[in-house]
Amino acid sequence: MGTEGMDEGSNMKVILKHYVSGSAQETDMHLTAATIKLKAPPDSNAVVVKNLFISCDPDMIFKMTGHKREHFDPYTLGSPITGYGVAKVLDSAHPDFATDDLVWGITGWEEYSLISDTKNLFKIQHTDVPLSYYAGILGMPGLTAYVGVYELCVPKKGDYVFISAACGAIGLLMGQFAKFHGCHVVGSVGGPDKVELLKKKFGYDEAFNYKQEPDYDATLKRYCPEGIDVCYDNVGGKMLDAVLLNLRPHARIMICGMSSQYHLEHPDGVRNLPWMVMKDAQMQGYLAVNYYHLYPKYLELILPLIKESKVVYVEDIADGLETAPKALVGVFSGRNIGKQVVAVNCL
Repeated sequence: MGTEGMDEGSNMKVILKHYVSGSAQETDMHLTAATIKLKAPPDSNAVVVKNLFISCDPDMIFKMTGHKREHFDPYTLGSPITGYGVAKVLDSAHPDFATDDLVWGITGWEEYSLISDTKNLFKIQHTDVPLSYYAGILGMPGLTAYVGVYELCVPKKGDYVFISAACGAIGLLMGQFAKFHGCHVVGSVGGPDKVELLKKKFGYDEAFNYKQEPDYDATLKRYCPEGIDVCYDNVGGKMLDAVLLNLRPHARIMICGMSSQYHLEHPDGVRNLPWMVMKDAQMQGYLAVNYYHLYPKYLELILPLIKESKVVYVEDIADGLETAPKALVGVFSGRNIGKQVVAVNCL
Protein backbone atom coordinates (compact mmCIF):
# COMPACT_ATOMS: atom_id res chain seq x y z
CA MET A 1 0.00 0.00 0.00
CA GLY A 2 1.29 3.45 -0.88
CA THR A 3 2.22 5.92 1.85
CA GLU A 4 1.80 9.19 -0.07
CA GLY A 5 0.02 11.76 2.07
CA MET A 6 -0.13 9.49 5.14
CA ASP A 7 1.07 10.76 8.51
CA GLU A 8 1.52 7.31 10.02
CA GLY A 9 1.98 3.80 8.70
CA SER A 10 2.50 0.21 9.78
CA ASN A 11 6.14 -0.79 10.06
CA MET A 12 7.54 -4.31 10.23
CA LYS A 13 10.97 -4.42 11.84
CA VAL A 14 13.68 -6.88 12.89
CA ILE A 15 14.69 -6.51 16.54
CA LEU A 16 17.41 -8.15 18.63
CA LYS A 17 15.74 -10.16 21.42
CA HIS A 18 18.85 -10.69 23.56
CA TYR A 19 22.59 -10.27 23.29
CA VAL A 20 24.49 -13.05 21.59
CA SER A 21 27.10 -15.26 23.21
CA GLY A 22 29.15 -17.15 20.64
CA SER A 23 27.61 -17.70 17.22
CA ALA A 24 24.44 -15.80 16.31
CA GLN A 25 21.25 -17.72 15.55
CA GLU A 26 18.12 -16.72 13.68
CA THR A 27 16.20 -17.07 16.95
CA ASP A 28 18.25 -14.22 18.44
CA MET A 29 16.21 -11.91 16.21
CA HIS A 30 12.48 -11.38 15.89
CA LEU A 31 10.20 -9.83 13.27
CA THR A 32 7.58 -7.60 14.86
CA ALA A 33 4.96 -5.07 13.80
CA ALA A 34 4.80 -1.44 14.89
CA THR A 35 3.73 1.96 13.60
CA ILE A 36 5.87 4.89 12.54
CA LYS A 37 5.24 8.56 11.87
CA LEU A 38 5.98 9.25 8.21
CA LYS A 39 6.68 12.96 8.68
CA ALA A 40 10.07 14.24 9.80
CA PRO A 41 9.84 16.44 12.93
CA PRO A 42 10.17 20.13 11.98
CA ASP A 43 13.61 21.68 12.52
CA SER A 44 15.07 18.23 13.27
CA ASN A 45 17.34 17.87 10.20
CA ALA A 46 15.99 14.30 10.05
CA VAL A 47 14.60 12.34 7.13
CA VAL A 48 11.99 9.59 6.93
CA VAL A 49 12.88 6.91 4.41
CA LYS A 50 11.35 3.84 2.83
CA ASN A 51 14.01 1.13 2.98
CA LEU A 52 14.58 -0.67 -0.30
CA PHE A 53 17.60 -2.87 0.42
CA ILE A 54 19.49 -3.68 3.60
CA SER A 55 23.03 -5.01 3.81
CA CYS A 56 24.22 -8.02 5.85
CA ASP A 57 27.79 -7.41 7.02
CA PRO A 58 30.11 -9.56 9.19
CA ASP A 59 30.95 -6.77 11.64
CA MET A 60 27.29 -6.53 12.70
CA ILE A 61 27.98 -9.37 15.15
CA PHE A 62 30.00 -6.82 17.17
CA LYS A 63 26.81 -4.96 18.04
CA MET A 64 24.88 -8.15 18.73
CA THR A 65 27.20 -9.29 21.54
CA GLY A 66 26.48 -6.39 23.85
CA HIS A 67 30.17 -5.64 24.33
CA LYS A 68 30.88 -1.94 23.92
CA ARG A 69 33.77 -1.22 21.58
CA GLU A 70 34.90 1.96 19.85
CA HIS A 71 32.78 2.61 16.71
CA PHE A 72 30.57 -0.36 17.65
CA ASP A 73 28.04 0.52 20.35
CA PRO A 74 25.78 -2.48 21.00
CA TYR A 75 22.29 -2.67 19.57
CA THR A 76 19.47 -1.66 21.88
CA LEU A 77 17.41 -4.70 22.81
CA GLY A 78 13.87 -4.44 21.49
CA SER A 79 14.83 -1.81 18.90
CA PRO A 80 15.44 -2.39 15.19
CA ILE A 81 18.83 -3.68 14.15
CA THR A 82 20.72 -1.07 12.12
CA GLY A 83 23.16 -1.34 9.26
CA TYR A 84 23.92 -0.12 5.78
CA GLY A 85 21.05 0.12 3.35
CA VAL A 86 19.50 1.80 0.33
CA ALA A 87 16.36 3.88 0.75
CA LYS A 88 13.99 6.44 -0.75
CA VAL A 89 13.25 9.68 1.11
CA LEU A 90 9.56 10.06 1.96
CA ASP A 91 9.83 13.26 3.97
CA SER A 92 12.71 15.55 4.88
CA ALA A 93 13.47 18.26 7.40
CA HIS A 94 17.06 18.46 6.13
CA PRO A 95 18.06 21.08 3.53
CA ASP A 96 20.29 18.61 1.64
CA PHE A 97 17.62 15.95 1.12
CA ALA A 98 14.27 16.15 -0.64
CA THR A 99 11.28 13.88 -1.03
CA ASP A 100 11.95 11.07 -3.55
CA ASP A 101 15.75 11.33 -3.22
CA LEU A 102 17.47 7.96 -3.27
CA VAL A 103 20.12 7.51 -0.57
CA TRP A 104 22.47 4.96 0.98
CA GLY A 105 23.96 4.83 4.45
CA ILE A 106 23.05 3.61 7.93
CA THR A 107 19.36 2.81 8.33
CA GLY A 108 17.11 0.46 10.30
CA TRP A 109 16.15 -3.11 9.60
CA GLU A 110 12.54 -2.13 9.08
CA GLU A 111 10.23 -1.03 6.30
CA TYR A 112 10.51 2.67 7.18
CA SER A 113 13.07 4.56 9.26
CA LEU A 114 13.47 7.97 10.83
CA ILE A 115 17.14 8.87 10.30
CA SER A 116 18.23 11.65 12.63
CA ASP A 117 21.99 11.40 12.02
CA THR A 118 22.39 12.14 8.31
CA LYS A 119 26.12 12.88 8.48
CA ASN A 120 27.04 9.73 6.57
CA LEU A 121 23.94 9.50 4.40
CA PHE A 122 24.83 9.69 0.71
CA LYS A 123 22.53 10.91 -2.03
CA ILE A 124 22.51 8.52 -5.00
CA GLN A 125 23.30 10.39 -8.22
CA HIS A 126 23.75 7.46 -10.60
CA THR A 127 20.62 5.37 -11.13
CA ASP A 128 21.66 3.63 -14.36
CA VAL A 129 23.02 0.73 -12.27
CA PRO A 130 21.01 -1.55 -9.93
CA LEU A 131 20.13 0.28 -6.71
CA SER A 132 21.14 -2.78 -4.69
CA TYR A 133 24.75 -2.10 -5.75
CA TYR A 134 24.78 0.79 -3.26
CA ALA A 135 24.66 -1.81 -0.48
CA GLY A 136 27.81 -3.37 -1.88
CA ILE A 137 30.13 -2.44 -4.72
CA LEU A 138 28.94 1.20 -4.71
CA GLY A 139 28.68 1.39 -0.93
CA MET A 140 30.79 0.61 2.13
CA PRO A 141 32.25 -2.74 0.92
CA GLY A 142 33.32 -1.26 -2.40
CA LEU A 143 34.89 1.78 -0.78
CA THR A 144 36.71 -0.49 1.69
CA ALA A 145 38.21 -2.51 -1.16
CA TYR A 146 39.17 0.63 -3.08
CA VAL A 147 40.84 2.35 -0.12
CA GLY A 148 42.86 -0.75 0.69
CA VAL A 149 44.14 -1.46 -2.82
CA TYR A 150 44.26 1.99 -4.45
CA GLU A 151 45.05 4.35 -1.58
CA LEU A 152 46.67 2.78 1.49
CA CYS A 153 48.47 -0.29 0.16
CA VAL A 154 48.94 -0.07 -3.62
CA PRO A 155 50.49 -3.31 -4.88
CA LYS A 156 53.19 -3.33 -7.54
CA LYS A 157 53.14 -5.32 -10.75
CA GLY A 158 54.40 -8.82 -10.01
CA ASP A 159 53.60 -8.71 -6.29
CA TYR A 160 52.36 -11.88 -4.63
CA VAL A 161 49.03 -10.99 -3.01
CA PHE A 162 47.01 -13.06 -0.54
CA ILE A 163 43.38 -12.24 0.35
CA SER A 164 41.40 -13.98 3.10
CA ALA A 165 37.59 -14.29 2.93
CA ALA A 166 38.14 -13.83 -0.78
CA CYS A 167 34.57 -14.69 -1.78
CA GLY A 168 32.98 -12.02 0.38
CA ALA A 169 31.81 -8.62 -0.80
CA ILE A 170 35.17 -6.98 -0.11
CA GLY A 171 37.46 -9.86 -1.04
CA LEU A 172 35.92 -10.38 -4.47
CA LEU A 173 36.66 -6.78 -5.38
CA MET A 174 40.12 -6.65 -3.81
CA GLY A 175 41.22 -9.65 -5.85
CA GLN A 176 40.10 -8.06 -9.09
CA PHE A 177 41.66 -4.72 -8.19
CA ALA A 178 44.96 -6.49 -7.43
CA LYS A 179 44.81 -8.26 -10.80
CA PHE A 180 44.34 -4.86 -12.47
CA HIS A 181 47.70 -3.96 -10.92
CA GLY A 182 49.34 -7.02 -12.49
CA CYS A 183 49.66 -9.11 -9.32
CA HIS A 184 49.63 -12.85 -8.66
CA VAL A 185 46.58 -13.31 -6.42
CA VAL A 186 45.70 -16.16 -4.06
CA GLY A 187 42.55 -16.32 -1.95
CA SER A 188 41.14 -18.38 0.91
CA VAL A 189 37.45 -19.29 1.00
CA GLY A 190 35.08 -21.61 2.86
CA GLY A 191 34.05 -24.19 0.29
CA PRO A 192 35.13 -26.03 -2.89
CA ASP A 193 32.51 -24.29 -5.05
CA LYS A 194 33.92 -20.92 -3.99
CA VAL A 195 37.43 -22.06 -4.94
CA GLU A 196 36.31 -22.76 -8.49
CA LEU A 197 34.35 -19.51 -8.65
CA LEU A 198 37.38 -17.45 -7.65
CA LYS A 199 39.58 -19.01 -10.31
CA LYS A 200 37.08 -19.27 -13.17
CA LYS A 201 34.98 -16.13 -12.72
CA PHE A 202 36.99 -13.64 -10.68
CA GLY A 203 40.46 -14.14 -12.11
CA TYR A 204 42.27 -15.40 -9.01
CA ASP A 205 45.44 -17.33 -9.84
CA GLU A 206 44.98 -19.77 -6.96
CA ALA A 207 42.50 -20.39 -4.18
CA PHE A 208 41.99 -22.88 -1.37
CA ASN A 209 39.25 -24.04 1.00
CA TYR A 210 40.52 -23.21 4.49
CA LYS A 211 38.00 -25.63 6.04
CA GLN A 212 39.95 -28.53 4.53
CA GLU A 213 43.36 -27.24 5.64
CA PRO A 214 44.50 -28.28 9.15
CA ASP A 215 47.81 -26.37 8.91
CA TYR A 216 47.47 -22.85 7.50
CA ASP A 217 51.23 -22.29 7.48
CA ALA A 218 51.77 -25.37 5.30
CA THR A 219 48.84 -24.36 3.10
CA LEU A 220 50.25 -20.90 2.45
CA LYS A 221 53.66 -22.36 1.69
CA ARG A 222 51.96 -24.61 -0.87
CA TYR A 223 49.85 -21.93 -2.54
CA CYS A 224 52.26 -19.02 -2.05
CA PRO A 225 55.67 -20.71 -2.47
CA GLU A 226 57.36 -17.38 -3.22
CA GLY A 227 55.94 -15.85 -0.05
CA ILE A 228 53.52 -12.92 0.33
CA ASP A 229 54.24 -9.31 -0.62
CA VAL A 230 50.80 -7.94 0.21
CA CYS A 231 48.03 -9.41 2.37
CA TYR A 232 44.53 -7.97 2.52
CA ASP A 233 43.18 -9.68 5.63
CA ASN A 234 39.46 -9.90 6.33
CA VAL A 235 39.62 -12.74 8.86
CA GLY A 236 42.34 -12.33 11.48
CA GLY A 237 43.07 -15.06 14.01
CA LYS A 238 44.97 -18.19 12.99
CA MET A 239 45.03 -17.26 9.30
CA LEU A 240 46.70 -13.92 10.02
CA ASP A 241 49.19 -15.67 12.31
CA ALA A 242 50.09 -18.05 9.45
CA VAL A 243 50.47 -15.15 7.02
CA LEU A 244 53.15 -13.66 9.28
CA LEU A 245 55.25 -16.79 8.81
CA ASN A 246 55.11 -16.43 5.02
CA LEU A 247 55.98 -12.78 4.45
CA ARG A 248 58.51 -11.62 1.89
CA PRO A 249 60.91 -8.80 2.79
CA HIS A 250 59.14 -5.42 3.11
CA ALA A 251 55.72 -7.08 3.01
CA ARG A 252 52.60 -5.09 3.81
CA ILE A 253 49.46 -6.28 5.58
CA MET A 254 46.18 -4.37 5.43
CA ILE A 255 43.69 -5.32 8.14
CA CYS A 256 40.33 -4.82 6.43
CA GLY A 257 38.27 -6.97 8.80
CA MET A 258 38.39 -9.65 11.50
CA SER A 259 35.44 -11.92 10.76
CA SER A 260 36.83 -14.84 12.80
CA GLN A 261 37.11 -12.62 15.88
CA TYR A 262 34.03 -10.40 15.91
CA HIS A 263 31.94 -12.74 18.08
CA LEU A 264 34.68 -13.40 20.67
CA GLU A 265 34.70 -11.55 23.98
CA HIS A 266 38.44 -12.24 24.18
CA PRO A 267 39.88 -12.26 20.63
CA ASP A 268 42.66 -14.68 19.74
CA GLY A 269 46.18 -13.39 20.20
CA VAL A 270 48.73 -13.16 17.38
CA ARG A 271 51.93 -15.05 18.25
CA ASN A 272 54.13 -14.62 15.18
CA LEU A 273 54.74 -10.86 15.32
CA PRO A 274 58.56 -11.28 15.45
CA TRP A 275 58.39 -12.03 11.71
CA MET A 276 57.20 -8.45 11.21
CA VAL A 277 60.59 -7.31 12.49
CA MET A 278 62.63 -9.91 10.64
CA LYS A 279 60.92 -9.14 7.34
CA ASP A 280 60.87 -5.35 7.84
CA ALA A 281 57.12 -5.56 7.28
CA GLN A 282 54.23 -3.17 7.90
CA MET A 283 50.68 -3.75 9.17
CA GLN A 284 47.81 -1.26 9.16
CA GLY A 285 44.12 -1.38 9.98
CA TYR A 286 41.48 1.01 8.68
CA LEU A 287 37.75 1.77 8.60
CA ALA A 288 35.92 2.89 5.47
CA VAL A 289 34.04 5.53 7.48
CA ASN A 290 37.30 7.48 7.85
CA TYR A 291 37.69 7.66 4.06
CA TYR A 292 34.23 8.76 2.93
CA HIS A 293 35.86 11.89 1.50
CA LEU A 294 37.33 9.58 -1.19
CA TYR A 295 33.93 8.28 -2.28
CA PRO A 296 33.59 10.60 -5.33
CA LYS A 297 37.07 9.55 -6.47
CA TYR A 298 36.07 5.89 -6.07
CA LEU A 299 32.94 6.40 -8.17
CA GLU A 300 35.05 7.86 -10.97
CA LEU A 301 37.01 4.61 -11.05
CA ILE A 302 34.33 1.98 -10.46
CA LEU A 303 31.32 3.21 -12.46
CA PRO A 304 33.04 2.90 -15.87
CA LEU A 305 34.37 -0.54 -14.87
CA ILE A 306 30.84 -1.67 -14.02
CA LYS A 307 29.27 -0.26 -17.18
CA GLU A 308 31.99 -1.75 -19.39
CA SER A 309 31.73 -5.13 -17.60
CA LYS A 310 35.40 -4.99 -16.64
CA VAL A 311 34.66 -5.86 -13.02
CA VAL A 312 32.63 -8.90 -12.00
CA TYR A 313 30.16 -8.42 -9.17
CA VAL A 314 27.90 -11.03 -7.56
CA GLU A 315 24.97 -10.43 -5.24
CA ASP A 316 23.07 -12.89 -3.07
CA ILE A 317 19.68 -11.20 -2.69
CA ALA A 318 17.14 -12.51 -0.17
CA ASP A 319 13.55 -11.41 -0.75
CA GLY A 320 11.58 -9.85 2.08
CA LEU A 321 12.39 -8.43 5.51
CA GLU A 322 11.36 -11.73 7.11
CA THR A 323 14.37 -13.40 5.44
CA ALA A 324 16.87 -10.95 6.98
CA PRO A 325 17.76 -12.97 10.13
CA LYS A 326 18.55 -16.09 8.08
CA ALA A 327 20.55 -14.06 5.57
CA LEU A 328 22.62 -12.39 8.29
CA VAL A 329 23.38 -15.65 10.10
CA GLY A 330 24.40 -17.06 6.71
CA VAL A 331 27.01 -14.32 6.38
CA PHE A 332 28.43 -15.17 9.80
CA SER A 333 28.78 -18.83 8.75
CA GLY A 334 30.00 -18.08 5.21
CA ARG A 335 26.95 -19.42 3.32
CA ASN A 336 26.75 -16.45 0.99
CA ILE A 337 28.69 -15.94 -2.23
CA GLY A 338 29.36 -12.29 -2.95
CA LYS A 339 27.38 -9.50 -1.33
CA GLN A 340 24.46 -10.56 0.84
CA VAL A 341 21.57 -8.12 0.48
CA VAL A 342 17.93 -8.26 1.57
CA ALA A 343 15.27 -6.68 -0.64
CA VAL A 344 12.77 -4.97 1.69
CA ASN A 345 10.48 -2.86 -0.49
CA CYS A 346 9.87 -2.14 -4.13
CA LEU A 347 10.13 1.44 -5.38
